[in-house]
Amino acid sequence: MRRYMSADLEFSPDQMRLMADAVVSRCIDHIASLDRQPSCGDVDAAALCRSMREAAPERGVALESLLEPLFRDWIPRSFTAPGPGYLAFIPGGGVFPAALADFIANTTNRYTGVWQAAPALVQLEANALDWLREWMDFPQDARGLFTAGGSMATFNAIVCARERHLGAEIRRGVLYTSDQAHHSILKSAKLAGVMPDRVRPIESDDRFRMRVDRLTDAIAADRKAGLTPFAVVSSAGTTNTGAVDPLDAIADVCARERIWHHIDGAYGAFFYLCDELRPALRGLPRADSLTLDPHKGMFLPYGTGALIVRDGAALRAAHEATAAYLPAMPHPSDFYDPSQHGPELSRGFPGLRVWLSIKMYGAAAFRAAINEKRALTIDAARRVAALPGIVMDAEPELSLFAFHLTWPGATLADEDAATKALMDQTTKRGRVMVTGCTAHGRYLGRVCVLSFRTHQEEIDALVEDMAAVIRGIRP
Repeated sequence: MRRYMSADLEFSPDQMRLMADAVVSRCIDHIASLDRQPSCGDVDAAALCRSMREAAPERGVALESLLEPLFRDWIPRSFTAPGPGYLAFIPGGGVFPAALADFIANTTNRYTGVWQAAPALVQLEANALDWLREWMDFPQDARGLFTAGGSMATFNAIVCARERHLGAEIRRGVLYTSDQAHHSILKSAKLAGVMPDRVRPIESDDRFRMRVDRLTDAIAADRKAGLTPFAVVSSAGTTNTGAVDPLDAIADVCARERIWHHIDGAYGAFFYLCDELRPALRGLPRADSLTLDPHKGMFLPYGTGALIVRDGAALRAAHEATAAYLPAMPHPSDFYDPSQHGPELSRGFPGLRVWLSIKMYGAAAFRAAINEKRALTIDAARRVAALPGIVMDAEPELSLFAFHLTWPGATLADEDAATKALMDQTTKRGRVMVTGCTAHGRYLGRVCVLSFRTHQEEIDALVEDMAAVIRGIRP
């Protein structure tokens, strides 16, 4: 009989402690220096990336030899998304307890795909989903799912709507969303079998919000054409301008037309915890389903999305399945099972980072942080609007506002070029990173305040740097 050498992939306890200490030390030093790092590293890195290509090594190397280029050369060549000056796109966070949770989840490596394999651990995830459900005022029989981000949450919501309202007649189904909606909605619809010609972009108003009259007209026209309107996807804070669609009025339309209402709350839904902003988000708890991104409004690491579905049975009906090789142990009906509420069987343990963070901080800390971001945004918008030549195109409904730069005699092309230059040059100064977008035919500068590390000092830097750049741009 042929004999094989034993392959030992284990490290000793002392070796593991040394490696863990080396990694944690680098990570803590990195976090401690975030306020001194450029808001955006040099991402013109094509040559660097080509030089990094290599074949898989036949022999391993020491951890320290890998950590050095990682932290010295590669991590800095990126957006400093966890930094206090990151006011671009929609900021993520990365609170430290979530990193600890991921370390625990990866080292204990328990399987949480089905309830029977790790009942107590799945219950922690169920608790975390219930907390999100309660915060959003969804009913007790709602169910949820942790996902890798808002895109996958929206995909699963559209699958639920498709199963509920279309069954096998997918081709006749029509989905409606704003012309300001996130691109993931079109992609999610396509993945769910709803082709782009059955997705209707509904015109937005002068505040970049979906026009309900246009929505009603589009639904009527499609019904007359023999098609089946089955879902509307509205936004609780668009990525471009932070616009909040008229959620309550859209919920009325969906109830009247008997179609599914999904709210993309990836950016803005957690502002529902802020008493001041609940009127702006009125109608949010009426949705049939809601996308959340805890890696935005809860400041968790990227890769933390969530879906809440009002009728938990609809989420289960869209995903439940079994097989002869799965555990045959009885599963009490009052317990949550991830495999029966989402598409994955093999999965990580995403709920632990949410659970541990909420337990360590408490809900009050998240409410306070969200309220602070709102207050900082109001201050920033007021001061930016007072700068020479700034025209506010979108006042902050939540924590994002948009604007453009102008002067007497400027053409639209002049304004677009100047506004883009304003964003680029402000970022190049290194203290804050800002980005722009195109909406309603013009280029807009935008500022989004949502990093838990952003405080008054960064708002002051934003205004000072923008003022200096404007002086060099305007004729």
